[in-house]
This record gives sequence, C-alpha cells and structure tokens, in this order.
Amino acid sequence: MLPNMNPKQMAQMMRQFGIKSQEIPADKVIIHKTDGSTIEIREPQVVALDMQGQKSFQISGTLVEGASEPSETEESTEDNDVTLIMEQAHVSKEEAEQLLKEADGDIAAAILKAKKE
Repeated sequence: MLPNMNPKQMAQMMRQFGIKSQEIPADKVIIHKTDGSTIEIREPQVVALDMQGQKSFQISGTLVEGASEPSETEESTEDNDVTLIMEQAHVSKEEAEQLLKEADGDIAAAILKAKKE
C-alpha cells in the first residue's frame, strides 16, 4: 500500500472513501489462463475490496507459474465425481469416467445420461 502509513489509518481512510475491505483466508490461489497454463500463488494474502458495489481482489504471495497439470485437489475432486456417478447411476468406474468426459464434467448430466441408457 502506501509506505510509512499505519494500517489502521489506511483502513480508516478507505472507509471514509466508501471502500470496504475484507481479508480472505486462503492456502493458495490458482489462476487458470486461457492458454491452458496456470499461475499458482502460495501463502497468499487475499483482500476483497468493495468500492460502490464493484468487487475487486488484491492478491500477494509467492508466485509459481507453470503448465496446467491437475493438482492433488483437482484429482481428488474428479475421483469424488466419478465415485458419485458410480453410486448414483450404478455403473462401473470406466463407464462413470466416460460419462463424465462426455458430459464435460457435468455430474448431473452424466448421471441423467446413464439412467436414460
């Protein structure tokens, strides 16, 4: 922000201008770029700013830029999606994976398609 300014003074000044800020606790922030690569920010400090109804985010932290590879979280989410489809549609893992792929990741559409077949 501004050098040599007390954070409390900064917050008070922002309130006077009608700017609300809220710190958001996060472990990491991942930005998926349109070219398929990602930007990962580890140990981020995330602040949501609300200026007259317009929200913006300020993110700072350790930057890691690289090619798009599914993270452990994304992989476990996909595994959970496949498991849910298997349970709800009573299909094998391979069928559930294929249904999820055909439905572009839409779990509900995959389950509905399996039940129609």
